[in-house]
Amino acid sequence: MSHKNLQEVLDAAGNTVEMLRNSKIGAYIYPVVPAEFTNWRREQRAWRDTAVLFDQSHHMDNLFIRGKDALKLISDTGINSVANFPVNMAKQFVPTASHGGVVGDGILFHEAEDEYVYVGRAPVANWLLFHGETGGYDVDIEVDRRSPSRPYGKAVSRKYWRLQIQGPNAWPIIEKLQGGPVEQVKFFRMGTLTIDGVQVHTLRHGMAGAPGLELWGPYDQAERIRTAILEAGAEFGLEPVGSRAYSSNTLESGWIPSPLPAIYTGEAERAYREWLPADGYEATNALAGSFVSDDIADYYLNPWELGYGSFVKFDHDFIGRDALEKIDPTTQRRKVTLAWNSEDLGKVLTSVLDTESDGNQFFDLPNANFGSSNFDSVVDAGGKVVGASLFTGYSANERRGLSLATVDPDVEIGTEVRVLWGEEPISGKTTVQPHEQVAVRAVVSPVPYAVTARAEYHGGWRSGNA
Repeated sequence: MSHKNLQEVLDAAGNTVEMLRNSKIGAYIYPVVPAEFTNWRREQRAWRDTAVLFDQSHHMDNLFIRGKDALKLISDTGINSVANFPVNMAKQFVPTASHGGVVGDGILFHEAEDEYVYVGRAPVANWLLFHGETGGYDVDIEVDRRSPSRPYGKAVSRKYWRLQIQGPNAWPIIEKLQGGPVEQVKFFRMGTLTIDGVQVHTLRHGMAGAPGLELWGPYDQAERIRTAILEAGAEFGLEPVGSRAYSSNTLESGWIPSPLPAIYTGEAERAYREWLPADGYEATNALAGSFVSDDIADYYLNPWELGYGSFVKFDHDFIGRDALEKIDPTTQRRKVTLAWNSEDLGKVLTSVLDTESDGNQFFDLPNANFGSSNFDSVVDAGGKVVGASLFTGYSANERRGLSLATVDPDVEIGTEVRVLWGEEPISGKTTVQPHEQVAVRAVVSPVPYAVTARAEYHGGWRSGNA
């Protein structure tokens, strides 16, 4: 008998942790965009040295929310204040479940009066859609789901194309496209730009540590706009970035993109689990890493642990408010970067050549994550678990392995810890092979890790003290 919804899947599985640890879906796929245009090392270096073109058209959902209750829906479901959210402004939107665990996050664009667009991974899109449909709101919601992970040559279409021009040479490229000076408006403010005679929408952004723009427009114009940008950027060293390097940018910028959606427990969330499909993101999400608990709630993260503490505003009622009001932020884990010991990581990388043992869990480059939501134990010198490593990879700019983590408040910057790399017991994920777990030394470091990012980025989620 096939299951009708997520709740039935969980009931049949019995142990949610085991179900997700053994999901066959593997790592999160960034679809359609070629893996590399030149090579991932060159593409990584370009966002630090010259400029890059990120193609974000395919790996995220678009959720269009329209109607007189649109802002109320956003306010009721997000920790963010909407007291100052005019048209042509964007916010990083973070909803929590009733117990205060983060569901996910993404960018919310206020495109017109009573019209908003959420852009991000499925968990938040699903959360907004559910509450919009069941909460009695006067809204119209349209969902434009991410492109298929494996289109197998079939045509792919989206509502919008979405690109970013980032890097130290981004602004000269933008002004060349416009044919004149372009005002550097405030962070996360929206505007327009003319490219090849076509007016496109813009968002002032800064993913690579320098002023840049996110651009979007109707999908049928995607190739025309992309070609014009590449031609204009050639003299400035603009590099298109493939899907292989794209996700590793966050290691330098400090955003943790894939926390486990905190929706698998709690009676208040039962109706949501009964609404979610049996084969959706939440049912197939692959949980990976060395931390193993029988209680799925041990994998939930609150806003302070992810660096979103500054977003929590108690000027409005929202789901999870009561739980968050009871939390003392000073006692919570905080976001940091872990700089992996090069000698230890070298041994992990070369263990694939070991003919005498199974070696270590494969460390792929530049993105080493082998699940959709990653959770590796971070231990101190005495073996006590003091945090969780949540997103791991390699930076050609820093020439070292890095991971984004959340650690106990008394773990100071500069402390040497160890990341337990590899699973024990080994799960049934398709991305895991027989291996031996290993403790890798790492130094607790600032977030963002890149000096340029720490000096020039806008505050908020990038700050470990947020």
